[in-house]
Amino acid sequence: MIQFLNTFRSHLTSVLLTGLVAIVTIILPASPVLATSVYDLPIVSTGDDTWIVDDGNVLSRITEGNLAAASQELQAQTGIEVRYVTIRRLDYGETIDSFADALFSSWFATPEAQANQVLVALDTVTNNAAVRSGEAARDVLTSEIADSVASATMMAPLIEGDKYNQAFGDAKERLVSVISGQGDPGAPSLTQDIDIDRNFATAEETEASRSNTTTIVIVLLVLATVIPMVTYYVLYQ
Repeated sequence: MIQFLNTFRSHLTSVLLTGLVAIVTIILPASPVLATSVYDLPIVSTGDDTWIVDDGNVLSRITEGNLAAASQELQAQTGIEVRYVTIRRLDYGETIDSFADALFSSWFATPEAQANQVLVALDTVTNNAAVRSGEAARDVLTSEIADSVASATMMAPLIEGDKYNQAFGDAKERLVSVISGQGDPGAPSLTQDIDIDRNFATAEETEASRSNTTTIVIVLLVLATVIPMVTYYVLYQ
């Protein structure tokens, strides 16, 4: 009988601890290790034939081929190089704008290297996009058009249901038209409002989430300790 009670108590403790580990794994925020850094991406420089870096793994081979062909042709015609990047996850507190700035500066370190460059970046977690360009490229691709490509042209297909291939295809068509001197076809009309400024948790929201998580973990730890003791007391008294 005593052996049975000891076995039962041990089994109950094991079940509670296993459940605790499973719950903590689910409710705790994702590790920052999963975030994409500019240093995780291939090194690209002026003149490279690397036109697409699909780190987010959302583009089809057909789309990648179309983007690469359009960029090669645009480079040959105008000297301007357009590159497309998707990433899986931003680090805590970072936005797609800050990431695009860092990546653009990392790939093209000087104003001369940046001059004819255009970078289109998308984070597949927030579905926010950013477009960066050098000084010479901005002579044809104005800041207003670049912002519109990121916030409207690419957003419309994503709102409809994460249509990444269409989003990049539409962005490519508009960029090629503008940069090659054919004129700006304009952005599609959006059918709903988007918060393009923030699709990530603020520090206050994250802190509140952590506080709630800590409370849950403490309660579970207490239960994992108290229940076996109570069970032992009831069965032995």
